[in-house]
Amino acid sequence: MKKNIALIMLFTVCSFVYGYSQTVRNTSNSIIARIESNGTVRNTNNSMIARIYDNGDIRDGGNRLLGKIESDGTIRDRNNSRLGKVESDGTVRNPNNSVLGKVDSNGTVRDRNNSVLGYAKDIPASRAVLFFFFKLF
Repeated sequence: MKKNIALIMLFTVCSFVYGYSQTVRNTSNSIIARIESNGTVRNTNNSMIARIYDNGDIRDGGNRLLGKIESDGTIRDRNNSRLGKVESDGTVRNPNNSVLGKVDSNGTVRDRNNSVLGYAKDIPASRAVLFFFFKLF
């Protein structure tokens, strides 16, 4: 009986963690990455490729800085150079203020021509753009 309870508990915990991770998908709706509740970013092989910290730092598995998401939506690279900005409505701009695309409220990521690049449902736009526009991973 104890073995069954332990298995049920393990299944419940695994289901919760799996269910709580957010998925980033390409135009074919295939998963290209997962973002766990603690900010860990995993690839399709479940390998950690980065972690997004509460302070906005984005670090790789060796704790090396990859970039930063600032509170105003500005995205910076490891050298603190401004890569662009995500506005409150999901519009993504480059450093010259030209529109690169948009993350719709439903998580659909579109380029400047309104073509779908992928999907990041329930993921903040400032995180979704890291995959589709700023290639920090």
